[in-house]
Amino acid sequence: MNTRHAVVWLDHNEAHIFHLTPESYAGEVIKSPHAHTKLHRKAGPTASSGHAGEDQHYYHDVAEHLAGTEEILVVGPANAKIEFVRHLENHHHDLKSRVVAVETLDRPTDKEIAAHARAYFRREGTL
Repeated sequence: MNTRHAVVWLDHNEAHIFHLTPESYAGEVIKSPHAHTKLHRKAGPTASSGHAGEDQHYYHDVAEHLAGTEEILVVGPANAKIEFVRHLENHHHDLKSRVVAVETLDRPTDKEIAAHARAYFRREGTL
């Protein structure tokens, strides 16, 4: 979808993408094929972080849904947002240059995600 503004909220299980206009938003959800895959290990110096690692196919799919967007706000609760931006840097240079901010946002509703993004872009004077 070609819009000027988009926000993506993501964790390791799913991504919620919203293309925004001043009056409305259109959303879609992309599920990781490895959703809910957890590694259970004992605690200690060699313990894993609790998720199966970066899913490059998942991040590629999310990136494809952001193609054509001019400004992208990336939000999420933990490491997935950083891993996604790193994925863009390594595989989708054109999209990486369109990421305007990366913010921590725990587990909001879809409506709250869209409202947060709309407020962000208005503060920046681009919406």
